[in-house]
Formats: sequence, C-alpha cells, structure tokens
Amino acid sequence: MATVIKGEYKHVNCDSEYGTLKKVIVCEPRYMKIDEIINETQRHFAKDNINMKRAMKQHQHFVDTMKAHGVDVYKLPAMEKFPEQVFTRDIGFTIGETVFVSRMGSNIRDGEEKVLRNWLLEHQINLSLIEGDRIEGGDVIVHGDTVYIGVSGRTSEETIQELQSQLPHMNVVAVPFDPIYLHLDCVFNILSEKDALIYKHAFEEKDYQFLASKFNVIEVEKEEQFTMGTNVLSIGNKKVLSLPVNKNVNAALRERGYEVLEVDISEIIKSGGSFRCCSMPLYREEMH
Repeated sequence: MATVIKGEYKHVNCDSEYGTLKKVIVCEPRYMKIDEIINETQRHFAKDNINMKRAMKQHQHFVDTMKAHGVDVYKLPAMEKFPEQVFTRDIGFTIGETVFVSRMGSNIRDGEEKVLRNWLLEHQINLSLIEGDRIEGGDVIVHGDTVYIGVSGRTSEETIQELQSQLPHMNVVAVPFDPIYLHLDCVFNILSEKDALIYKHAFEEKDYQFLASKFNVIEVEKEEQFTMGTNVLSIGNKKVLSLPVNKNVNAALRERGYEVLEVDISEIIKSGGSFRCCSMPLYREEMH
C-alpha cells in the first residue's frame, strides 16, 4: 500500500526522460564524502575522497547550465548527516502528475526521503509515499505508458509489483541487471523515443536483447561506463548534458544529431553518480 497526498500545485508532470525539462530538484554537495563504498567508482576514489570546494563549484556550473536552458532549479537543504544527498534522483521519481517518494535501500541514505517529503508538502505537490520494501529513483526510467524499473540491491521485485498496482494504466517492466552497478541508470538510459544508451555487460543476454529490440541502442564501453557514460541528462530538444571525458559517448550522440552540452562534474562522479543521478525532474513538457 501507499499513502497518497493530494496537493494544490498542478505543475508536476513527467512522461518521459527526454521531454523539455522545466522544473528539477537538486541538492548541493555541501557535505559530500565517500563514507560507505557502494560501487567500483567509489572504491577507486575512496582514498582521495571528495574535494568539497571543487564539487560545489562543478555542481553550480551544472545548475547554471540548466538555468541557461530555461530550467527552474529547486534546491533541497543539504544536511551533514547525508553525504550522498547530491544524488536527488534516488529519493523520488515523478510519473505523470505524482511524485513518488522512494524507500531508500541503504542505511546511509535512510532519512533523505523525509527531506524531500517535507519539501513536497510545503510546496503542495501531489505525492505518494511508497510503503513497500525498497525502491530508489535511479532504477526508475519513464517512457510514455511504460516504466522500466531495475531489479537491484536498492529496488526489490516486491516493491515493483506494488508500484504496478498503483499504476494500473501503465506497463511496469522489471529489468534485472548485475547489482554491482547499483542503479539501472548507471547502465541504461533512454534519450528519445527510439534511442538509448546501454552498457551491455551489465545484463544477461536475454535482457539485453529485450532492450535492444525496443530501442536503437548506443553501446557504452567499459571505460566510459566507469566514468558514468550512460548517466547523461536529457533536457529536451535533443540537448544532452554529458561529461567531457566520455568522448566516445559524446561522439556517438553528436552523430545521431544530439547537441552535447559538456559540463565537468568529475569530482561528483567520484561518488558513483553523474548528471541523471544529480537531478530529480518535477516537470517535463509532454511528449505526443
């Protein structure tokens, strides 16, 4: 079951990952640090940890880039007890006109969802509090009347079934992948009605073939998966935010007619997430 709270504020809508982004929630990496190793990227950078000043500066550049393209950016209050709060995508996800507040699958992030819930209540936004086992927004990818949800260490099949019962008009598709990669959006990301980025080796062959039958897939190599090559952020009109270091991904996107906005958030990706992870869309223009 879930608790649904109806708000007065109507300007919430997401039916894709690539409609023109109008409203998004972020959180500054003010207290960001690698505290509990969650993936190979964090393991690699754990000794160096995070240069806070650089991370803050890069995050501001990310925010300024979105604002320059017409996005309203809302900031959650950063709290010292939440070292991974910068990854706002995981604490909630918008489907249609409702924001679903996640059930965090990691102790280190437990409590972040309360900050989001309070913000949504304050702004009178429709929200649904999921009361299943666990689900995080990095595993949730919306595509019209289909929602792809990764079966991972952070999202359980039981909660995916619960979400399906809340979305009877939608096709909820569970997508298993190797949980070493943490969230589905670290290995798969939809760019348009037909294009998707994918890291093939995270999937069993049948699951890869299923996704490849639905999209023109752009395969990401191992080196660029490590630097979060799949975790770009589409902001609409075939504009995509991507890391300068992921040269092959960027070249492949440009070949297919995308405008690649290169922004360096290399300090933030040391903690295992990139542009998509750092943004929780509230409103995208509807795709027809």
